[in-house]
Amino acid sequence: MLIKIAKPSDLHESDVTPESIYLSRRRFMGGMVGLGAGLALSGNVHANADYSDVPEGSPPAWLKEKISDTQWRAITPSDPEKDRIAPFDDASGYNNFFEFGTDKRDPARHAGSLQTQPWSVVVDGEVNNGGRFALEDVAKPAQFEERIYRLRCVEAWSMVIPWLGVPLAEVIKRAEPTSKAKYVRFETLVDPEQMRGQRSSFSIIDWPYVEGLRLDEAMHPLTLLALGMYGRELPNQNGAPLRLVVPWKYGFKSIKSIVRISLVEEQPLNSWQQIAANEYGFYANVNPEVDHPRWSQATERRLPNTLFNTNTIDTLMFNGYADDVAELYAGMDLRKHY
Repeated sequence: MLIKIAKPSDLHESDVTPESIYLSRRRFMGGMVGLGAGLALSGNVHANADYSDVPEGSPPAWLKEKISDTQWRAITPSDPEKDRIAPFDDASGYNNFFEFGTDKRDPARHAGSLQTQPWSVVVDGEVNNGGRFALEDVAKPAQFEERIYRLRCVEAWSMVIPWLGVPLAEVIKRAEPTSKAKYVRFETLVDPEQMRGQRSSFSIIDWPYVEGLRLDEAMHPLTLLALGMYGRELPNQNGAPLRLVVPWKYGFKSIKSIVRISLVEEQPLNSWQQIAANEYGFYANVNPEVDHPRWSQATERRLPNTLFNTNTIDTLMFNGYADDVAELYAGMDLRKHY
């Protein structure tokens, strides 16, 4: 089943909280009037998902209620053979989260130390309605949606994952950006006691991990703030309790364990740009025609695979979402703006 995601041209403008967070909470939550018109989704087909083999999570009561009330299921992959949903064990056991180590299995081994309750997010910068907000106040005003997206890593492996969350655009609209806001900058938590990778003397990242989007990319209806996957809350190793999902970009853009969302005038310097600008650009759009300096991007390994079946497939422009997002980059040289 394919449920169409509207293009940007279709958009219209329009559990106790700590006292330090409460003062800005009421205005932030009140900004929801008139939102939700951007997605051309219809029908409650969440029941079609079968997560019977997925281990139960332990979400806080408010998140459990939001997950149970998920109403929209946007299924964007279209090839029934290549785009099968990855097993939960693969999606939760093989990923990059350098805050917990550099090996693909390190996050699953070590992220259990991360305390995700309570959690707050700072929304600041070029906004009229900023502040520090409890995570539930960021998420609860919006209708939870399920999005089954391709995830393409810059390292040329990929999966198909069902995410649960809210459109980033709704959170940004509630923050009331000023006319100076051109980009959105994100930061991951810095806590070396909980995140062993941050206290490693071999780390090449200048913490916090930073990512960014152009404002129109952030406002695009495909861009999701994920709080769950596979019908449950996010496991710690997948970026709990809040991560970004931008399906037409390489996976390193999908920053995990977000604690700050800033609307800014200047283009942010992202962590991997700072480390190796010749290899990792700001845009990070999936592009089979622009190779990484050390390997081709023309194909990918779709996980899970085996020793005898590497499951290699052709990489699609914008990870298969060109019809939805290509107009964002009209007239741009995608070799220069990689």
